[in-house]
Amino acid sequence: MRVETDEGLVGWGECFAYGVPLAVCNVVDEGLAPLVTGHDPTQIGYLLQRMHQALMIWGRRGLGMFAVSGVELALWDLAGKARGLPVYDLLGGLCQPRVRAYASLLRYANPDDVARVAARAVARGATAVKLHQIDLPSIAAAREAVGPDVELMVDTNCPWTVEEAIRMGRRLERFDLRWLEEPVWPPEDYAGLARVRSAIRTPIACGENDATVFGFKAILEAGAADVVQPSVTKVGGLSEMTKIATLAAAANVTLAPHSYYFGPGLAATLHLIAATPGVPYVEFPPGELAAPLLMAPIRCVDGFVGVPDAPGLGADPDPAVLARYPYKRDAARPFYLT
Repeated sequence: MRVETDEGLVGWGECFAYGVPLAVCNVVDEGLAPLVTGHDPTQIGYLLQRMHQALMIWGRRGLGMFAVSGVELALWDLAGKARGLPVYDLLGGLCQPRVRAYASLLRYANPDDVARVAARAVARGATAVKLHQIDLPSIAAAREAVGPDVELMVDTNCPWTVEEAIRMGRRLERFDLRWLEEPVWPPEDYAGLARVRSAIRTPIACGENDATVFGFKAILEAGAADVVQPSVTKVGGLSEMTKIATLAAAANVTLAPHSYYFGPGLAATLHLIAATPGVPYVEFPPGELAAPLLMAPIRCVDGFVGVPDAPGLGADPDPAVLARYPYKRDAARPFYLT
């Protein structure tokens, strides 16, 4: 997501667009660009209000909000560059110059692979590891591989009914999980999540698929979560994230943003965490991209991630990588990457 001013400044953002990039790009190009073109890009609140009101009929979560998020992040990047300041200074100033990371693993086919990858993450410095398994043998193998002192989280991606989630949650208690994430389908069943939360000892985390402060207000009012996980590329951007951070603090609920990204979305999350007291971790993907997206790739070293301190988000893409991997549409297939 690129936004350019008439003075030549360029701001970069990131929209969540998993599986449907052209749809999100069309929302940006046809729905949002006409609303922001010609306006002062530092008037982020004003431009956000225009975008939110215009997209109301499309829904307040999903593709429309993904698009708003990307444009909003690019505006913050521009605002920081225009003032010569990193975005964390615009959000209130630096609380922590580096952030503890938890290694967020993929989902693997068998317990041996889970154990191997989890152990490797710890060997590289991780003190917390998140699995995406939904079977007991894999979670047991991971706990044995990392030992009792490493924090272990499990993100199940909404697979179970409330009753199934309670049964599984009770069976998982012996693994001393830091949290059990999104155990209930559908994810907006906050009353069901609250039932699970009251029935098991493991903390419940949720929210990566929600949007706006109002979605998180509903989660907290339902008593559905011990940990809330807004995603900056889905929720409406940094402005909405700061509102959710305040709401979570007032409810004494932990904020642990979803940030399974490599580009401006990850950088924006780091700036938010750096300027927000009490956020314990940043989610960090395993491994590295074969072709790093950013001019200055964000790396995890000994279990911590440094916060970019260049003006703006500090997450400008590498033009050579963008040129090498253009996104194209093919007549034979709806979408493909080259």
